[in-house]
Amino acid sequence: MYCVHTTALSHRFSASQQVLKEIELAVPTGSIYGFLGPNGAGKTTTLRLLLGLIKKQQGEILLFDQPLHLHRLQLLRQTGSMIEVPSLYGHLTAKENLLIWQKLYQCPKPHIAEALQIVGLADTGNKRVRQFSLGMKQRLSIATAILHQPALLILDEPTNGLDPYGIIEMRDLLKTLNTQHGITIVISSHLLAEIEKLVTHTGIISAGRIVFQGTLNELVSRQQSESQMILQTANNTEAAQIVKTFVSDVVINAQHISMPLLSKEKIAALHRALVQHKIDVYEMNAIKKELETIFMELINQTKHD
Repeated sequence: MYCVHTTALSHRFSASQQVLKEIELAVPTGSIYGFLGPNGAGKTTTLRLLLGLIKKQQGEILLFDQPLHLHRLQLLRQTGSMIEVPSLYGHLTAKENLLIWQKLYQCPKPHIAEALQIVGLADTGNKRVRQFSLGMKQRLSIATAILHQPALLILDEPTNGLDPYGIIEMRDLLKTLNTQHGITIVISSHLLAEIEKLVTHTGIISAGRIVFQGTLNELVSRQQSESQMILQTANNTEAAQIVKTFVSDVVINAQHISMPLLSKEKIAALHRALVQHKIDVYEMNAIKKELETIFMELINQTKHD
């Protein structure tokens, strides 16, 4: 079951500026979905459409398997969000800020203490929000978004501007909301290295198009399939014949032999075979393609299409 599902979602700001081109998002219920892409790729526009902040022009948006345009108020009552700059009152305390949101949501007052406890701000007492660090303000913003206990949380760049400790705090908080409170989370970011420590599923957008969508494991598998091994021996020509008994895709030149990344077991067996044939091995290295490299290749491929 999908918590968020869009079909052929397209959007234009003008006749000459198409921002989204047939976006097909599929966010499984219970997942942490990382929505990735460079600045200007269309992430925020997509999230605004999901929240009904921008009028849909073309395509279909389903939240909890129901059309957003037919059940907007009902569906948004089950949705929390933080888009761009948090709306907080600096002269009020954390509790006083949430009291305003509690009245807007018309949810029970005990939710305030629960939300503050979840985000780690239960002990801030009479401290004014203007005295909070940026990380504390971001966590208070999350508290406002979960105050009505939504099933879906949509966040736009929640770690922007945070120091490393603040980023770790935010990551741990989001994992807690997902695993302990059962909230499906859609989080946009342009920081792949951070997102890969958090998400279960990933969608990558570039120039208004989805260029990859799947589980994080599928993206990692892509990394492994595009990685290589480099082998340098005293006799590369003879060594290449042995290598071909393990893998067919072999490239040989004067300096080294390259091949797809082998399993640990095959690497050990290949090394034994080379030693048995009395071929000295000078170098055997795995050249792994980082996820960030694959991300940039996907982005650049779209730019050139």
